[in-house]
Amino acid sequence: MDAIKSTDLAFENATNVYKGKVRDVYFFDDKIGIVASDRISAFDVILERAIPYKGQVLNQIAEKFLKMTSDIVPNWFESAPHPNVHIGKKCDAFAVEMVIRGYLAGHAWREYRDGKRELCGVPLPEGLKENDKLPHPIITPSTKATEGHDEDISREEILKQGIVSEEDYKKLEEYTYALFAKGQEFANERGLILVDTKYEFGKFNDEIFLIDEVHTPDSSRYFYADGYQDRQDADEPQKQLSKEFVRQWLIENGFQGKDGQKQPFMSDEFVKSVSDRYIELFENITGEKFEKSSYQDIEEEIFKSIKNQLG
Repeated sequence: MDAIKSTDLAFENATNVYKGKVRDVYFFDDKIGIVASDRISAFDVILERAIPYKGQVLNQIAEKFLKMTSDIVPNWFESAPHPNVHIGKKCDAFAVEMVIRGYLAGHAWREYRDGKRELCGVPLPEGLKENDKLPHPIITPSTKATEGHDEDISREEILKQGIVSEEDYKKLEEYTYALFAKGQEFANERGLILVDTKYEFGKFNDEIFLIDEVHTPDSSRYFYADGYQDRQDADEPQKQLSKEFVRQWLIENGFQGKDGQKQPFMSDEFVKSVSDRYIELFENITGEKFEKSSYQDIEEEIFKSIKNQLG
């Protein structure tokens, strides 16, 4: 199955290359060219098989929301010369991810289920069920690890350790709440619920910028709004569009990224099902038909698209 597992582009004037869990980042002075690969990660581990069209889905959803939210906070994005490529400003990233949750789902639910009633210093009320709406959105930051697992961290620890200044952190909180409200509003218009998401920020010329992706299925969790309350009342799983179903499949097959655990085999059928789910989310969240780009000579096309803009 065609997919972009990795790129190895030789730009003469690139100053550095960084390969993250999903993206390959090429640095050029004060600009970066980011290639959204088809790699997929879960539990901070890159899975063995790439997912066709996943990178294109992430790139195009992120572009839509970066443009939509630029009136809330400036962002790094400048252009998308290829369906898998973004070009923009090279920002100095803060070493935290601003995770915001409107519902008790995923990692937060697993912590709550295991008895915790405080997450990242934020108290949680008793008597909640999985996927219940929280009294109000909460910010539960995590460290941004260059290797290994991201870790939960409280606001107090971030300030105590000097990871972010208090002045900057207040702005990050303000931007996070405003971005989440915008994302929830747009999702509701599409018959979806934006359950939780994460935002990353950095600085460019000493000004805070939103960086990375926004409201994609890799960084966010969506439920279908129709039938949400009925499913909650009946203690049924929510119908969702997110990467959570991949995590659940891994858990069911004995893998959570822990030492000594082996990744389960991903069949062609499973890989296609994941690809189909990403495309489904694209079409639901954007209201647009997904147009599959060609994989023929794709690395050469990606190279040309970046070179034409960044030399």
